[in-house]
Amino acid sequence: MVVGLAFVATAVSTLFAQAMLVRYTQERRPQDGAWALALGMFALASVALATGTATGWDNGTFRVFYLFGAILDVPWLALGTISLLAAPGVAHRTRLVLLVFSGFAAGVVLSAPMKAVHGTAIPVGKDVFGALPRILAAVGSGVGAAVIIGGAVFSAARYTRDRKVPGYARLAGANLLIALGTLVLASGGLVQGAIGHDEAFTASLAVGIAVIYAGFLLAATRGGEARVMQRSAG
Repeated sequence: MVVGLAFVATAVSTLFAQAMLVRYTQERRPQDGAWALALGMFALASVALATGTATGWDNGTFRVFYLFGAILDVPWLALGTISLLAAPGVAHRTRLVLLVFSGFAAGVVLSAPMKAVHGTAIPVGKDVFGALPRILAAVGSGVGAAVIIGGAVFSAARYTRDRKVPGYARLAGANLLIALGTLVLASGGLVQGAIGHDEAFTASLAVGIAVIYAGFLLAATRGGEARVMQRSAG
């Protein structure tokens, strides 16, 4: 079950990343580029997860999983939200800060001492790494999730109030799905760290990314993609 769910997460995130990359190459909107990169990272983390749970973990596989899944994925998703809601100058400065953060995090995770991992059970970061990689994961995921959820809830509330926007109910629902999916993703690490259930952890990844994807698909129905992609948080 764990391996199957990991492959589901890989398939959904890969399709999602491809869709965002197509949008970015066609329209060159910075939010689409940030989302495509973030979802590509999620797909890489899911591949590492599927590999580790299917054939056994090693240190290199877990470093890839931790870097792209626990640290960098959510902040780059949040950059898409900032690109939508903030002024271009703010988004540009945030991108520069995130590039520095990403480079620093990559150096830390790839070189940090770690306990050897083995077997097919998903390792827990607190049992493998020291303080700095775990602090980077907490800061990156925590701040990024707050930006995504806050932006999505704000946009949903705005659409709910604005009855003049065509399809406002659908657009509000799409934004709430995006926020809900982010909450589900964030809950995975808490579940795995607290009770250690690999099935619950992988299920949260597969369900969370699927719910976020459903939010974007709902926004895209009946010509509505421009409103969530251009005017709301994702």
